[in-house]
Amino acid sequence: MAVHHSTRPFTPGTAPLVSFAEEVFGYLPRADQRRWAHAYLEGLLSTPGKKTVRRLAAAVSASPTASQSLHQFVNASPWDWGPALRSLAHWTLRRTVPRAWTIGTVVMPKRGESSVGVHRRFDPASGRTVNCQVGVGIFLSTETEPVPLGWRILLPSRWTDDDTLRERARIPESSVGDRPASAQVLDLVHTIHSRTTATPLPVVADMTSCTETGSLLRGLHRTGCDFVVAVPASLAVLPGGRTRGEAQDTPVPVRRLVYQGDGFGEVPALLGAPGPVPGGQPRRLLNTLVRLPERPGARPGTDTTPPVLRAFARRVPGRQADEPVWITNLTRHSAEELIALTGHHARTAGALRVLEDDFGLRDFEGRSFPGWHHHMTLVSAAFAYSRLADATAARTDRPLAVVRSA
Repeated sequence: MAVHHSTRPFTPGTAPLVSFAEEVFGYLPRADQRRWAHAYLEGLLSTPGKKTVRRLAAAVSASPTASQSLHQFVNASPWDWGPALRSLAHWTLRRTVPRAWTIGTVVMPKRGESSVGVHRRFDPASGRTVNCQVGVGIFLSTETEPVPLGWRILLPSRWTDDDTLRERARIPESSVGDRPASAQVLDLVHTIHSRTTATPLPVVADMTSCTETGSLLRGLHRTGCDFVVAVPASLAVLPGGRTRGEAQDTPVPVRRLVYQGDGFGEVPALLGAPGPVPGGQPRRLLNTLVRLPERPGARPGTDTTPPVLRAFARRVPGRQADEPVWITNLTRHSAEELIALTGHHARTAGALRVLEDDFGLRDFEGRSFPGWHHHMTLVSAAFAYSRLADATAARTDRPLAVVRSA
């Protein structure tokens, strides 16, 4: 006798998607977990509009219990998302030419106060204060498009200091403590380096709204990373050409040094970069060498402050007030190379909009810390598959990366 379709919770889709899901999520110990990972991916890829669990389940199964099972898999099933992201990095690196690691931030408006990490925060994009979760992601920026390969959720002290809230949201001990955005970025960089031995790539990030940018720059320097970071205009720096200890070594806002000179007779260089920007105006780069002030109270020989950095900003006639100031340790790179690296941030911002609009990045309905990471991992995998499934795998002799097994 024929079996009615509604008795089957999920029938896997196309062979390429099944193969991809097995490569990324095949480590899951139970067959039902692997099946629902396939289902969630297929739902994200095929469901138009809002990606609620109910709509995802309806897109892949006629079973009346499918949405409950899918919700259980994402929110309650105790699976580790780390191996999935490691496999996704391996899969992605085989199909791309990596250019940079980029950092993206997403604000996820929420109703109520029960979802993990929810707090009130000013959102520059909307120009208002919203009730939200905030996620920070690391992307592999390629020759075609950035791909997300890791996430962190910002947890205000309300969530880390309250034992009841922590237990209810299943927040692990490793995520408790002072974890500002700069620390989360450094953790993402460290994690991605521990997962791969990819050819060293610069870290590109917009941290203009971060109050701990100096700590981030020191941390990236300490780990040996090249970086290009957009910083707050008020970040205090010292002129890079001066000898430490001179009487006029007084920290000043970085924007003042870049746009107006440092006040001590030095004028920043104005360099031409080949080619026009949109609108036909010439691209030019204001830049000058800077140093970070030493950390207060640092013992001799323990300070991790980078010795000399380069601060720069693009100048476009009529628009210079809107251009951010960037700081980099790539002091010998050309203006064209630096501008190209900052462009990776803009592409990551575009990828985030696609993830929000087409892949349900902001549609997570659960409340737990593991559930949030499960959803973000599955969204990342669906996005990578949609962009790279047809890409030709890299030659086995191309020395791009080896994914660590540990």
